[in-house]
Amino acid sequence: MNDLHPTIAAVTERVAARSETGRAAYLARIADAAASGPARGELGCANLAHGFAACGPEEKLSLRRAVKPNIAIVSAYNDMLSAHQPLETFPRLLKRAVADAGGVAQFAGGVPAMCDGITQGRAGMELSLFSRDVIAMATAVALSHDMFDGALMLGVCDKIVPGLVIGALSFGHLPTILVPAGPMTSGLPNSEKGRIRQLHAEGKVGREELLEAESNSYHGPGTCTFYGTANSNQLLMEVMGLHLPGASFVNPGTPLRDALTEAAGSRVVELTSLAGDYTPIGEVVDERAVVNGVVALLATGGSTNHTLHLVAMAAAAGIDLRWDDFAELSAVVPSLTRIYPNGTADVNHFHAAGGMAYLIGELLDAGMLHADVRTAAGTGLADAYRSEPALDGERLRWRAGPRESLDKNVLRAVSDPFAPDGGLRMLTGNLGKAVTKVSAVKPEHRVVRAPARVFHDQGEFLDAFKAGELDHDLVAVLRFQGPSANGMPELHKLTPGLGVLQDRGHAVALVTDGRMSGASGKIPAAIHLTPEAASGGPIARIQDGDLVELDSDNGTLEVLVDAGELAQRPAAEAPVAAAGTGRELFAPLRAAVGSADRGASVFGLGATP
Repeated sequence: MNDLHPTIAAVTERVAARSETGRAAYLARIADAAASGPARGELGCANLAHGFAACGPEEKLSLRRAVKPNIAIVSAYNDMLSAHQPLETFPRLLKRAVADAGGVAQFAGGVPAMCDGITQGRAGMELSLFSRDVIAMATAVALSHDMFDGALMLGVCDKIVPGLVIGALSFGHLPTILVPAGPMTSGLPNSEKGRIRQLHAEGKVGREELLEAESNSYHGPGTCTFYGTANSNQLLMEVMGLHLPGASFVNPGTPLRDALTEAAGSRVVELTSLAGDYTPIGEVVDERAVVNGVVALLATGGSTNHTLHLVAMAAAAGIDLRWDDFAELSAVVPSLTRIYPNGTADVNHFHAAGGMAYLIGELLDAGMLHADVRTAAGTGLADAYRSEPALDGERLRWRAGPRESLDKNVLRAVSDPFAPDGGLRMLTGNLGKAVTKVSAVKPEHRVVRAPARVFHDQGEFLDAFKAGELDHDLVAVLRFQGPSANGMPELHKLTPGLGVLQDRGHAVALVTDGRMSGASGKIPAAIHLTPEAASGGPIARIQDGDLVELDSDNGTLEVLVDAGELAQRPAAEAPVAAAGTGRELFAPLRAAVGSADRGASVFGLGATP
């Protein structure tokens, strides 16, 4: 293992220095919460009786005497979402494993789980980003009863995992393990699905053909197999030490998946103060773990949503992470994977090629990760996370992971990367700050200078595309899509049309204060633009025909208009906030939300300008 790369070290030191006051206050708070031991010992008799009223006699005896650790189970289970359907059986497995390890487990609460894939282009998508903070609050409610010594968080997808982590960090004195469900088995290749989507956008195939392709791609229980936010979540949780080693990408409904679930129940008992290997989540998620997460995201071309979520999760632990940190790390972290939309393989192929054990080992050997972090495994990354799980008969064991990639079209060594730098880049210029994902964009498409065509919703763009008005070079500017305008929805309905225009030979790009997320593909897109239009950002002053330049190579985003003229232009008027589909209930969150570069959070945790 090499010494820590100097840029990784410098960024970590800068984050730690910037966070010193907030982190110290956070650690003092969780230390105070832990000082009195199991909080249920302080409960009044009536309170405690309510807390274990539904338990069996032996469990009641253990909890009233505080001789066994009590583990909270918080789950995002629902059976509409393929990624969360497998979680239905997990509480039974976990309760048995916790009991066998000498503890008690109670199902403490459920949190909502919505699917961006279902709500794409629909009104419900405007609730999506805020569901993260709602999940964090629901997690806090589940843990608020002062009954627990540790926690197991069951969730997989886009906003769910960050929400669970933020909520758990508000109870940072509790040892906590994230318990994944794994990806569905491979179906129709994602590249073929994308091809049929473009044909449908051009009117060359009908709805039945499109639905058949989508159904053959999303076909069973488990996470969608492309490398979007859900699978980026799993990768980050493992690299940050919040999963057991190798837990991320084992398919649901398999003996190995069940064994890993049971192992999480056993392990969290060992991490409690009553068992002796006390490892609270608030100490696992430190500055080094956060930087490790950013490095892994960059090395794999992961979801752009994590430029929001990692910032918000870090803030919940008193850590001040910024987009500048992403940019500096991206310049030195090589791209090691090609997983759709950054390639043709899916996450099952990545897992088969060597997966997490190989990826973590390569980054450790190159000095790209902090090895000396605390983890759910009880050891540092180097000691446990270069291993992969396997069944020896019915017994779960960890064995050494591969030291060579088994498919160099999918996963490579640091010495032979797909690109010398990371898959995400930051853009700055007279329009503000934005994020772009370049790992799926061919080099010849990474710089676009073209006239703007301004839209205020996806429907306007789609109507113009269908009418044949966009068959030329253009930068599609979609504004009033930021967090305070309408909750920052994802804008994937734009992707097939923009892809068609690019394939026709046009220079095409997207600029928006909205999101595109982990499925961001081959079109250069400046997303998460801040300040957003609803806050008076310069994007509100762009007019049709203005030349806009998006330069991913040099990290710039400019509207080529005289500064004085741009400043004098009146800002476009924001559309009236829509109601229905629950959107009116989220008006207080839109009013309170912070900017995208501060995590687009309603909590304002650790936010310093």
